Amino acid sequence: MRWLMKLLAPLLFWIAFGLFRASIRKRSERKHHFVMKLFRYAADNGSCRALSVYGHLLHFRGDGVDNRIQGGIYLQRAADMGDVKAQYQMGKIFEEGFEHYFQSNAGKALDYYTRAADQGHQLALQRLIDVYSQGELGEGVNETEAERWRSRLPELPVGRR
Repeated sequence: MRWLMKLLAPLLFWIAFGLFRASIRKRSERKHHFVMKLFRYAADNGSCRALSVYGHLLHFRGDGVDNRIQGGIYLQRAADMGDVKAQYQMGKIFEEGFEHYFQSNAGKALDYYTRAADQGHQLALQRLIDVYSQGELGEGVNETEAERWRSRLPELPVGRR
């Protein structure tokens, strides 16, 4: 039966995400609670996208410290599964620290930023450029590393420079 739940988790995520984004009954509390239950069910059954989205909603928009910590736990699971957005967010969480559960940890922050940047996340790339250009997160100034990450930034169209 557990395998069936794991199989259905991505489908439940997409249903929840569709309802979340739909303009129908946008301010309905019942809809909100139903959607959050679907996200949680999908996340608890291993959907990486659900872990990322639900974790983000809990950590950055949730009420109370307990919800925000739980959101961070979901984000960390998604990041460890390879979700690029969650990796960047975990870099921010470990850089800044949050309550007693997520202690500020420059090494972990750098690791998550690097994982996200390796997948092309632009904010993570920019953060690594800053880290190595300015000697942050326990790293010394290293222009070679800064240039390596800078070279991975996509080129902007001529009109947007």
